[in-house]
Amino acid sequence: MSSIEKVILFLGNTFTGRNHDYSMLKQEFPPEHDWFDDLNILVDLAYLGMSKDYRSENILLPHKKPRKSKKNPVTQLTEDQKIENRALSGIRIFVENAIGGIKRYNILVHRFRNHKPDFDDDVIGICAGLWNFSLAYS
Repeated sequence: MSSIEKVILFLGNTFTGRNHDYSMLKQEFPPEHDWFDDLNILVDLAYLGMSKDYRSENILLPHKKPRKSKKNPVTQLTEDQKIENRALSGIRIFVENAIGGIKRYNILVHRFRNHKPDFDDDVIGICAGLWNFSLAYS
């Protein structure tokens, strides 16, 4: 695995408290605009409604295991769906590794008690910069 695959290229705004990933995405990138037309977007199941809300054909979601019902008593993904999910997770693991990498800076893991305006954005930017710097020299 090369270090270029784990470089952090974009940071969104920080949000206080508990917020769902998809609602934060919709606040940062309102669905009325064509944000993702020229990009391949790989997301997890937390962004399940994204392909309906955003007008892009390049949004790749993993397949969700179907719910068990009377009409569908066997709830299994097909082998093709499992292969596609494994391929997507093999690519997305680099994102998860980068997130875990910046969390090694404990200020991001513990409760943030500083009340200076926008300092939380500065802290995560510094941690992401340190992470990228450590990749360049590892």
